[in-house]
Amino acid sequence: MRNVFILFSVLFWGVVIWYAYSQMMPRGQYGVLFLGGILELYIFMEIMSLAGGGRERFGADLKRAFSRENLVDTVPLSISSVVVAGTCGYLFVNYQAVAIDRAGRALPNEYVMAAAFSIVIIYLTWRSFGQTFLIVVLAGFAYGYFGMYAPGPLEHGGLGIERILRTVVISVDGFFGFLTRLVAAWIALFLLYAGFLKAYGAFDLIMRIAFRSARYIDSGIAQTAVLSSAVIGSVNGSQTANAGMTGSFTIPLMKRNGMKPETAGAIEAVASTAGQVLPPVMGAGAFIMASLITGITYADVIVAGLIPAVILCVTIFVAVHYVSVPQLDNTDPERLISEPMPRAEFLTEVVKYGLPLAILIYLLGIIQVTVMTAALWTATAMLLTGTLIPIVQAAVGVADETPVEAVLRVVWETLNGAREGVIVLAPVTIILAAINGVVDILTTTGVPTAISLTLMDLSGGVLLFAAILAMIICIVLGLGMPTTASYTIVALLIAPTLTNQFFLPELASNFFVFYAAILAGLTPPIATCVAVACGIAGGDFWKSCVEAIKISAPLFVLPFVFVYHPEIVSSEFDSLSLTSGALALLGAVAIIHGINYRFAFGRPITLGARIAFFATGVLAMLHPSRTVQFAAVGAAILMYVVQSSVGRPKPIATIRSVFGLSGRSAPKAGQTDRE
Repeated sequence: MRNVFILFSVLFWGVVIWYAYSQMMPRGQYGVLFLGGILELYIFMEIMSLAGGGRERFGADLKRAFSRENLVDTVPLSISSVVVAGTCGYLFVNYQAVAIDRAGRALPNEYVMAAAFSIVIIYLTWRSFGQTFLIVVLAGFAYGYFGMYAPGPLEHGGLGIERILRTVVISVDGFFGFLTRLVAAWIALFLLYAGFLKAYGAFDLIMRIAFRSARYIDSGIAQTAVLSSAVIGSVNGSQTANAGMTGSFTIPLMKRNGMKPETAGAIEAVASTAGQVLPPVMGAGAFIMASLITGITYADVIVAGLIPAVILCVTIFVAVHYVSVPQLDNTDPERLISEPMPRAEFLTEVVKYGLPLAILIYLLGIIQVTVMTAALWTATAMLLTGTLIPIVQAAVGVADETPVEAVLRVVWETLNGAREGVIVLAPVTIILAAINGVVDILTTTGVPTAISLTLMDLSGGVLLFAAILAMIICIVLGLGMPTTASYTIVALLIAPTLTNQFFLPELASNFFVFYAAILAGLTPPIATCVAVACGIAGGDFWKSCVEAIKISAPLFVLPFVFVYHPEIVSSEFDSLSLTSGALALLGAVAIIHGINYRFAFGRPITLGARIAFFATGVLAMLHPSRTVQFAAVGAAILMYVVQSSVGRPKPIATIRSVFGLSGRSAPKAGQTDRE
């Protein structure tokens, strides 16, 4: 059964690549074909999991999947498969008549079909993301139907069942709308690229690079988790999935070297979250942002995200150093690599994975082709370098395998990469399709305008209050969702209010809600990203949440910088944006220092120092006045000088040691300098 799944995956990717190359049909019609194909693959994957992974003969696997104890799962999955095939096949064949000729009208049998398909989407959404997101989807449908009972400005006349079904299915919008088409045309190929990266061994190279960097700083083992999780997380589009994937390796690594489970889980959760905002992919959110903002190119979004990404990376680096050094053993990082890689092989591996990334940056950033074209050639380049380089190495005798063995190995790795791509793509597509349906229902009811009026009324027209309320809404709406889904909802419901009512630039508004939405993965009581990480670590959930918030504290302040200093995300590197970025960075470091540094003072003085560093950091990041910002930075620096001269910290060396310049390891927790 596993081999059959791989075969279907290859056929599916063949259709995706063919469309990206030829574009021989309308985007909406292709979206129907794409959604139908990926839903069928997901259903097949679920049935295969019931068979224990599908590693035996097809007949035996099928018999196990449809055994009596599995019927409660296989029967609805089988019915869903038939409904998906019938609905998507009908809409694909009759696309012109349904979507264009009879727009706004439908036949009786089409309503039955749409109802069945809606139930299937809701069911598959529940299987993919559980009860929390199921409630979100059902609440969206309920609000559309029972809108006349909603309070205050959220009230509307209510949508009938037929109109809801036309909105989400029959119009070939809704579940098949712009998000599904975006995944089909743009994101899917990047996830194929991610699947190839994993199959060809890029994760091993990333870990080796991280281990080598660990030789130069005391917190190197923990920084390994940050680097690997951030790099992988920037591609896969889900902080929770990334925490599960990279955390399965990095968390045990940190624990084996002396770190507490709560700290290890918190570091992994924060690093996975940070990866969602790192260029050039930004967890696939960059693609959606470029498609939502008129007159903005993908390259503009990437450039706009560079300064905030630098601020985030530096502050997380410092925070992880502060919390990890007192706990980590003095392990030689080279001992963590069981088989050292020769320099020539290491450079070859860098070329193998670096060349496709360079092609991506060149195509998007320099010649600025379409995202779909860039994704196509990036995935193709990864396919070519991942297969040809090992074969050439075997042919010239520098590899420990024959050319035939190399060919067989890379063929299997390529097939496995196609399978991995589908495994990552399927749940992302399902949740975005469901979100697209809910968003279309909400848009039809006029709820974005209602939210805008409510936000204005509650904030009294004060920007700060409106931004705080907007962040709370973004966190609530982002609960339990991957990056692409949570950002899409808040970008459509909240960002327009900040732009239209408070006159923020569109980029600033979208970056505000983008950063705010991903905080849901770190914010209790849900904190899905922390939950996954602490589940792997075996730590206490609430303690892990506290550790994660302490490490990521500036991330909760940074969105407000986009409000008061929108030049940071203006896509221009001028003196104004660079100065604002530098002040925000220094303020963020002051916040981290105040929260995570272990002062050598008594409790009252320590508490006062923490509050003072935090307050000056917030002022340096947010205050509209340059004078106040520079004064806050100056005060923070002065406090640091005084603190350093009065007494040395107990378990942590100075800021100098953060960058590996101290020449000595920081003492262990509970150990003094004299010891």
